[in-house]
Amino acid sequence: QVQLVESGGGLVQAGGSLRLSCAASGRTFSSYGMGWFRQVPGVEREFVAAISWSGGSTRYADSVKGRFTISRDNAKNTMYLQMNSLKPEDTAVYYCATTAVLITTTPRNYRNWGQGTQVTVSS
Repeated sequence: QVQLVESGGGLVQAGGSLRLSCAASGRTFSSYGMGWFRQVPGVEREFVAAISWSGGSTRYADSVKGRFTISRDNAKNTMYLQMNSLKPEDTAVYYCATTAVLITTTPRNYRNWGQGTQVTVSS
């Protein structure tokens, strides 16, 4: 359906910043909400941030609120996650995903997933 490709991950020092991108292709004629999740090594995937189709509504996990900003540019079919004040505990593989729900933090509501991009924060 919709193919998603994440990019922008890498190694950064604690307190630094990264901006992740998620490029969508395929069934981009359909409206969909989008979200970012992360897979912490050894534990289950967790919600990070979500955004509605229009970009007018956003949601954030408490652990990243005030540090991360989600946005999207539908003309470019791209979603972004600006990550500031990074901490070692932010180290994970970050995934983007799409949902038919307007906006949701629930993983079960997401149907299309990217392959992930590694973010490593050193102390």
